[in-house]
Amino acid sequence: MPNQQATSVREWDEERLDSEINEAYRALFALRFQQATRQLQNYRSLREAKRTIARLRTIKRERQLAQIDEASE
Repeated sequence: MPNQQATSVREWDEERLDSEINEAYRALFALRFQQATRQLQNYRSLREAKRTIARLRTIKRERQLAQIDEASE
């Protein structure tokens, strides 16, 4: 999911969002492994991977808070 806007991600269902989060964590693990073995060419990709995870988790948390607000009303 390189460089996608958060607005398009908000249209995804829960299952796809969860699978994308898992995939982003796997990609980050692979990048960290490449960095540890000095095979990583583009160090900026680590930063991009972390931001992708943060973006996805933020959207997931927004949904959780919206459900809590709906339940409390």
